[in-house]
Amino acid sequence: MDLRWRNFPLVLTFAAAAVTPTFGQSENAESIPDLSGMWAHANPGFEPMASGPTALVNRSRRPNGTGDILKLAGDYTNPILTPQAAEVVKKHGELGLSYTGDPNPRNQCWPEGPPFVFTNGPTQLIQQPGKVTILYGYNHQVRHVRMNQPHPAKLIPSWYGDSVGRYEGDTLIIDTVGMKVGRYSMVDWYGTPHTEALHVIERYRMLDYAAAKEGFERDAKQHNVAAGMPAANARGKYLQLQFTVDNKTVFTTPWSATMTYRSGGNVATDWAELTCAENIQWYPGKDSDVPRALKPDL
Repeated sequence: MDLRWRNFPLVLTFAAAAVTPTFGQSENAESIPDLSGMWAHANPGFEPMASGPTALVNRSRRPNGTGDILKLAGDYTNPILTPQAAEVVKKHGELGLSYTGDPNPRNQCWPEGPPFVFTNGPTQLIQQPGKVTILYGYNHQVRHVRMNQPHPAKLIPSWYGDSVGRYEGDTLIIDTVGMKVGRYSMVDWYGTPHTEALHVIERYRMLDYAAAKEGFERDAKQHNVAAGMPAANARGKYLQLQFTVDNKTVFTTPWSATMTYRSGGNVATDWAELTCAENIQWYPGKDSDVPRALKPDL
């Protein structure tokens, strides 16, 4: 089996969906940024900031200087990590370099949760009165964001947490807490752990190429992206997500990174159905640990 697919279960079926944002009469549509479109990004995703506390990078590099996605080994010396978290990342890196396979929620068909899910593409944001729904193409994952509402005083941790949002000028801000910890829960592709105290703040905004270029350049230093100008949407725009992560028992300080998305297509047929469990072979002789019910539903 081609090593490029060792960590990626194959997906074979296709479908289509089309989405445009709608706004209620009580909302001023002109004041709400239009974030519609299909958005895509190369894996493993996070674009480290140019300065300040930021995301881990891959210690394993290609000859061209970018991270080697076939050998995922996170930089466990990053000062954002507590000693315990650094040890977890180091052990994941040993698996990533061994070609035996390092399990993560993507290649095991488990819910990803933010911020890991930010690397799931393509992505759509559906803006409606009082809510935003975020669709992730891989494995039919969905997040629901309640607008202008507080988090409940008591909440039960869930795979995607409790998300509330608001608009500030040209930016959609989403605040998420209460994320469940499962067998393969992690912050990134390097196995960085988290607890149920994980707190993630997302800021989405549309950019023209001049403004998005800096993010694309940071991305190109880390990931083997295609040469040339990234595809824009029909309006000539790109979507950038800047997010901040805080989890005091895992990280020594809050840290930030970006995802600068290119267009993933402008017509309904560009949205493909990607079902992880349709092909559960992780690599030859080893199947993914697909979630299974402990007892029959019937």
